[in-house]
Amino acid sequence: MNTLYTLLIIIVAVVIYSVYTYFYQKRIVKTVTEEEFRAGYRKAQLIDIREPNEFDGGHILGARNIPLSQMKTRIKEIRPDMPVYLYCQSGMRSARAAQMLHRKGYRNLTQLQGGFKKWSGKVKAKK
Repeated sequence: MNTLYTLLIIIVAVVIYSVYTYFYQKRIVKTVTEEEFRAGYRKAQLIDIREPNEFDGGHILGARNIPLSQMKTRIKEIRPDMPVYLYCQSGMRSARAAQMLHRKGYRNLTQLQGGFKKWSGKVKAKK
């Protein structure tokens, strides 16, 4: 019986944590469709959060590559007074990058819904 209570407590804790994270994420970063992203990214800093090999394989025209793995050391390259548009392959890493930037005082954060794999616009790739 104790095992059942322990398991139930763990499940409830995971659900509460997931709900909290979901609403926290909604509050700090705006997730937009491709059309909305396309309408605003030219007036903002466009940051590709993927690793360099993914970036070289193809990226949105005009994007800068600052991988999530290097974000802490390269955060000064991103201006806090301008909007920041983030994207990664699917949206998971850009959400984590947005959390990191928000903790450092960045407030105007937007991410591409579905990430680069859902992008149908112009792409640049290294040859």
